[in-house]
Amino acid sequence: MKIPLSSYTEGMEPVIFHSDMNNFYASVEILFDLTLKGKPVAVAGDEEARHGIVLAKNDIAKGLGVHTGQVLWEERQQCPGLVCVPAHYDRYLYFSGAAREIYTSYTDQVEPFGLDECWLDVTGSTGLFGDGPTIANDIRARIRRELGLTVSVGVSFSKVFAKLGSDMRKPDATTVIMKENFRETTWALPVSDLLYVGPATTRKLVRFGITTIGGLAQTNVDLLYWLLGKNGIMLHRFAHGMDRSGVRPYYLSPPIKSIGNSTTAPRDLVSLDDVKITLMALCESVAARLREQDCVCTTVAVGIRDNRLIHYDRQIRLARPSANTMDLWEAAVELFRRHHTDGGPVRSLSMKASGLSLAEGMEQMSLFPEEQKAQRRAAIDRTLDKLRAKYGYFCIRRAVTLLDPALDLDAKGDHIIHPVGFLGTLRE
Repeated sequence: MKIPLSSYTEGMEPVIFHSDMNNFYASVEILFDLTLKGKPVAVAGDEEARHGIVLAKNDIAKGLGVHTGQVLWEERQQCPGLVCVPAHYDRYLYFSGAAREIYTSYTDQVEPFGLDECWLDVTGSTGLFGDGPTIANDIRARIRRELGLTVSVGVSFSKVFAKLGSDMRKPDATTVIMKENFRETTWALPVSDLLYVGPATTRKLVRFGITTIGGLAQTNVDLLYWLLGKNGIMLHRFAHGMDRSGVRPYYLSPPIKSIGNSTTAPRDLVSLDDVKITLMALCESVAARLREQDCVCTTVAVGIRDNRLIHYDRQIRLARPSANTMDLWEAAVELFRRHHTDGGPVRSLSMKASGLSLAEGMEQMSLFPEEQKAQRRAAIDRTLDKLRAKYGYFCIRRAVTLLDPALDLDAKGDHIIHPVGFLGTLRE
């Protein structure tokens, strides 16, 4: 039986890394076409389908004024020699996996943060491989030698400051932020550099004269609570180096295998709109439970029982793991359309999400259109979860349910389950 390295680290000062692969997408493209080396390179979207935006760029392009997210025709005017290449997502997945194999040769506590970033807890590895900076430098050398890419690594006692460290020096650098020097190292930095301080939060803080991480740390916590709610307290603790969140074990799998819900409709469902409303209620319930368990699913199954009590199940694999309500609902509706071809009245429906795995943690911003769509949907779901937790399920409803509100139901509230919990053990 494999004993996790975390078993040996009780009472030790944490040694946390954040590894960030430099200019990841552009660097991978250059590996596949060495004629691009030394040129300003932008990974770009399809100009016809996506209106041509810059998805990523290398340092040379950045130095010549090319900006991520800008339209290509403007960037070509800014940088006439700009070389644009299409995105190859399969390549990025391959190199992301290869980097993680290197990380897991040092520790079993590796928590992905997007394709090109990971946190590592190497506290239990220092007796084998040397101190934090030594391990970080060794990882950087192996990534460079074995993959032909470079990484910047932040070394710290917390995830937040490790992330801050990897952002401070690029490319191919190790930055150490420890308890003895974090105030001198970080407090003069812009408050927007701190993890979870996005543009909207930055604007709110700047309005009150809070422009640096040190200014945030020295602000009265009651003001921050009034301004930002619980997030204000969290950010105040982060600025003081009080982030105690752990790095999730890389090979951990959830103890639950599937999440499902079913209902017998108050009347026979005689139209596709009737079915859509009912499936939406079921998908809202299942997706909310997935998010509560910090899981995503890869397979959606729908069970159909008609008014003759004939029952059958069909399933479909999602294009990408998801816990988004709309992703599950679209898959469920497609299953129904494809397989309930006789058009007969439906008495009951069930919906199940399976093929579960742990979500990869916090989302990283992306300019790929399919990723942006998923992130927008996830943001909507998070908002709905908060509203319904406070005011109840029916405080806000999806538009499709208004076609016949009588068919809408609080499937989650009416069907209480008690899944095995595991998040608390990860975060204690």
